[in-house]
Amino acid sequence: MSLLIGGIVSAVFGLISLFFWWEAFMTIVKGAFPICLLLGGALAVYVGIDEIQERVDDAKLSHDEKLEKIRQEAETAKAQAEKYKEELNKLKETK
Repeated sequence: MSLLIGGIVSAVFGLISLFFWWEAFMTIVKGAFPICLLLGGALAVYVGIDEIQERVDDAKLSHDEKLEKIRQEAETAKAQAEKYKEELNKLKETK
């Protein structure tokens, strides 16, 4: 309960102080605004670069997966070709 009362008293004093020191408050806001824009812009650039790097990594991974799939298909085709060669040789020998 005392925390609630302390919070209310602090909010009232803050509101009264805001009325008395409006110019000082606006000076602080005017000084903080460009800094917030600068930091927000820097954060947006960092997140954008990170997203681009993530897309490039995903594209490389996708490319590598496709390449591996093609290699496996080629190995399967080679194995089938060898199997067919062996069957052909067996048929030639039996004739």
